[in-house]
Amino acid sequence: MPRAGLVALLLLALTVPLAAHPTPYSYIDIRTTPDAIDVAVVAHVFDLAHDLNIDPPEKLLDPAFAIAQAGALATLLSPRFRITADGRALTCRVSSAPAIVSSRQSVELRFNCPVASPAGVIGLQALMFAYDPAHQTFVNVYDGSGLAAQTILDRDHQTFDYFSGTRQGTLAVVRKFVVAGIHHILIGPDHLLFLVGLLLLGGSMRRLALVVTAFTLAHSLTLSLAALNLVSPPARVIEPAIALSIVYVGADNLLAKEGRDVRAWIAFAFGFVHGFGFANVLREMDLPPRALGWSLFSFNLGVEFGQLAVVIVVASALAALRSRGAQTSRQLVLVGSLVVIAAGTFWFVQRVFF
Repeated sequence: MPRAGLVALLLLALTVPLAAHPTPYSYIDIRTTPDAIDVAVVAHVFDLAHDLNIDPPEKLLDPAFAIAQAGALATLLSPRFRITADGRALTCRVSSAPAIVSSRQSVELRFNCPVASPAGVIGLQALMFAYDPAHQTFVNVYDGSGLAAQTILDRDHQTFDYFSGTRQGTLAVVRKFVVAGIHHILIGPDHLLFLVGLLLLGGSMRRLALVVTAFTLAHSLTLSLAALNLVSPPARVIEPAIALSIVYVGADNLLAKEGRDVRAWIAFAFGFVHGFGFANVLREMDLPPRALGWSLFSFNLGVEFGQLAVVIVVASALAALRSRGAQTSRQLVLVGSLVVIAAGTFWFVQRVFF
């Protein structure tokens, strides 16, 4: 056989298996009712046949055959998704016979998940067909009569939370994002070190409160703008800028003499930068479209709670050390500022070059 013909046959052999695999999608529709959450799972016959060892897959498009496989389909699909209501796992049972969705070459199976009371937050965890790394599951949530939320789940993103428009949903949003704000400020060493640098020079409680308030006002503004995608500077710019802000605070402490205390202005100016850093974290949390305002407010509130706790502890500890004498106070500012500068410089180099 001529070499050209052999190459053509080889290419055909390689492309046939690829063409035989349809677009790897499945669908999960969630509908809320006062006493239950109804779930409809729509899966392509290719994926179902693969995991059930059915050949050819098109046999599942025969209604009689699909109904005969109802038990196997339920056993296959039930463990692959998990529904929670306000954090409590629900028991879901098949509520109807398999139905053919010819337009999608798929089979639909419906489940009913009873709830004791309307849920404020509905959680979904799903990995439908793990054998295919490219598989995606499109999720639609219907609350009442209309489509309320959509998302896409895959191997790297397997969970989704839907917050209802009820009072319970609002409270769930507040609880989640307040905790998230506290957690983020407490595990963010760069934000904390910036605050510590501002506190090293000491001062009255009124002065320290003014410094922290200026920082809060500034980062709250840019956090909101960025989370709403109104202003979105790239992280490769913001993260090194946060590091430089830490270096600047440490250097200002060393250069400050008996002149005017400008720490509130420094906190305000660099607070804008830190707000964009907070927003990079918040955007990864799938903000609920129905409760954007509450989620932003709650996250900010959590950040302030965590920030206030740190300020109280650090300011009290620094005041106790300064009370030992002027020499100790000067050494505290010197050593503390050098540590702040060194850490900020390290983070800057790391974020720019590595």
